[in-house]
This record gives sequence, structure tokens and C-alpha cells, in this order.
Amino acid sequence: MLRHLQNRRTRLAIGAAFLVWVMSAVDSTFAQVNLEKLVTLPDTTVVNSPTDPATPNSPTDPAAPVLSAPVVTDLSPGLASFSAVASVNAREIALVSVAARQVELAKTPAGAKKVAKLLIAQKYKWNSSQVGCLTALWNGESHWNYKARNRRTGAHGIAQAYPATKMETIALDWRTNPVTQLKWGLNYIKVRYNTPCNALAKKHRSGYY
Repeated sequence: MLRHLQNRRTRLAIGAAFLVWVMSAVDSTFAQVNLEKLVTLPDTTVVNSPTDPATPNSPTDPAAPVLSAPVVTDLSPGLASFSAVASVNAREIALVSVAARQVELAKTPAGAKKVAKLLIAQKYKWNSSQVGCLTALWNGESHWNYKARNRRTGAHGIAQAYPATKMETIALDWRTNPVTQLKWGLNYIKVRYNTPCNALAKKHRSGYY
């Protein structure tokens, strides 16, 4: 009986030892799998092409390292787009600034003459004699005063547009913007008389143009 109990205890001890060994082996394998996943997981985010043998992370290269630096050039299209947008915005801001300065300059007779010369050089290419005729024409009409208004007829502005609402073909701010008045007046002369000297000759003949 005693011998039987000893044999049973021996078998239990051997079974317990085997169970402990199995458990330790399973835990070790589980830990190893988890550790391997943690180490190799970053490899799935590498940007390099998997089909290029020269690429460090190519599956065809058994000596390839697990990790590599991301390809920075992938960001260049976005940076280029941002640069292009910034460039366009800067140009638009510059144009708005120039236009605002022209409006303020043209609120004086001397400034209005300077802005008119700029507009002529940009669009009409009239020579200096034509600029002289324009100066004389609008000296007689308004003295280059953008607030000038004929109380009898209602003609308004530097070019004395009649009716004044004609200037809305350029912009609705014709009452307060002398550049709008200049653009309308120059276009009117070009369409109707071709040159300021022709318009001035009409003014001398008829008293209006």
C-alpha cells in the first residue's frame, strides 16, 4: 500500500513537472510571436516600391533590412502645390495694392493725369501729342476733378459722362473711384473718336464731345 502511494506521488510529480514545462514553452512562444510582430510591424508602412530589386525593402532581396527611412520626395507634390497657391495669392495681393494706390493718387488732378498716362501706355499707345490733347480736353471739362458735376445736365466726373450712369459699364463705383472714370473716358474717346486730338477738335467745333 505504501509503495503504491509512493508510485502515485512520483507520477503526479512527473506530471506536474511536465505541465510546468509545457506552460513555460507556450508562454515563451506566445511572447516570441508578439515580440516579432512588434518588431516587424513598421515594415508594412515603408514607402519604397516592393517590386524594385534595388529597393532595400524588396521581397526579392533576402538581406534587406526590416526598416528603412521613408521617401521624403513623396511630399514634394503637396509642397509644390502650396508654393504655387502662395505665389498666386501674393500676386493678387500685389495687384490689389497697386490698384488701391492708383485710386488714391487719381483723387487729385495731378495724380489723375499720371494715372491716365499709365493707362494710355498700357492699352492705347497714344503719343505725347495725343496726351497733350487729352489734358486740354479734360481741363476744359472738369479740371481733372473726379467730383465735378454739371448741375444743368448731370454730367459727372473727370470725363463728364452724360448720363453719368454710362460709367457703370466699367464699374459701379464711378461716383467715388476716379480710375473707373478715367477708364470709361479713355474707352469712350477711343470708340467714338479714335484719338484725344479728334475728340478735342469736336469739342472746339460743337462745344461738347
